[in-house]
Amino acid sequence: MSHPTITEQLDDPEEARQSGRKKIEWARQHMPIMTAVAEEFGAEKPLDGEVIAMAMHVEAKTAVLTEVLAEAGAEVAITGCNPLSTHDDVSAALDANDTITSYAKREVDEEEYYAAIQATLEHDPTVTVDDGGDLVMAIHEDYPELIDSIVGGCEETTTGVHRLRAMDDDGALRYPMFAVNDTPMKRLFDNVHGTGEASLSNIAMTTNLSFAGKTVVVAGYGYCGKGVAMKAKGQNAHVVVTEVEPRSALEAHMEGYEVCPMAEAAEKGDIFVTTTGNRDVIVEEHFERMADGVVLANAGHFNVEINLDELDDLAVSRREVRDGVEEFELDDGRRINVLADGRLVNLASPVAMGHPVEVMDQSFGIQAVCVREMVENGDAYDAGVHDVPDDLDREVAEIKLAAEGVEFDGLSDEQVEYMGSWQHGT
Repeated sequence: MSHPTITEQLDDPEEARQSGRKKIEWARQHMPIMTAVAEEFGAEKPLDGEVIAMAMHVEAKTAVLTEVLAEAGAEVAITGCNPLSTHDDVSAALDANDTITSYAKREVDEEEYYAAIQATLEHDPTVTVDDGGDLVMAIHEDYPELIDSIVGGCEETTTGVHRLRAMDDDGALRYPMFAVNDTPMKRLFDNVHGTGEASLSNIAMTTNLSFAGKTVVVAGYGYCGKGVAMKAKGQNAHVVVTEVEPRSALEAHMEGYEVCPMAEAAEKGDIFVTTTGNRDVIVEEHFERMADGVVLANAGHFNVEINLDELDDLAVSRREVRDGVEEFELDDGRRINVLADGRLVNLASPVAMGHPVEVMDQSFGIQAVCVREMVENGDAYDAGVHDVPDDLDREVAEIKLAAEGVEFDGLSDEQVEYMGSWQHGT
């Protein structure tokens, strides 16, 4: 392959492998869904002969998914989906597996980042698993000859699904993709609890600051924004929400949050967290209104939500004041602190470990069964974006409930008949 693996890029790959293996083993023992899926996949080998290309946040939980797919019979080539979210030791541990090749490395430049994505595609994948859409875009733009042999793929995150739906609307998406982000077992838990907990915990660890008594401005009140707002409120912060969608703004208002435009919120906030998936959410006019010492963090996939070019133009100096915290000093002496270079704080900050293990167990359980579905029933799906079949989502939920020892009711035959009939009246 034209791009070096992580093993070829490390000074002491053996030490890294040992460290990464410990992290993976810790995650795996707290992932009952993936354990159940691994037992089934290991016995049945539903992915035998498949080649899977992955662009993901390569850390311990992702490594469990990667290994389970390999145990199901697949050859896997994986790289990162963000220049700062890879854990090199975990990547090295994956690369030591005979059926997994890892190109993921932390702190790569743009050229290296895309070269690693291209390297995964040189394995001639039949399935893709993506987080953010860069892998799918690279296939369509640079490797269109692969499309006829790809049975389908899965997309993990909100930003990636937005990109895929835009592609689909333009008739440009040429193979089927599951919108894993949009299924209940992902959206209701990963986006709400995972993003909420991980973003705030990494802000706290990176800054060593408390949320209590502060005003936290949350940009966007989708599922991720709801999670951040709820968790910040639970830590005794005053929460202000900014929105562009009237129903989401009304929902935030009815749930007890102050709602106002960003231009107004900029004057009130102590900590800002962007969760929109869009660009230029915080820009020059907002920087000019902010108080001295504010903290800016992004929980969206790409580093475009906070316009750092405009902030840099306003600044008379910039320096790293803590590991992962860059201070921009303005000409009037005010200081604006940006975390993790404006990249998603829960995965790109120096102390980041991503979402909690139990949350990612659910999301990656969905990924695993969706890969199996594409391989076994890919002919049933036309090119385009598809919802995850409800029976797969329920399957993963039932595995989780069983692992937690939680029992739940079922419908009687009479109830099923009643709910499926239009003939019952008063």
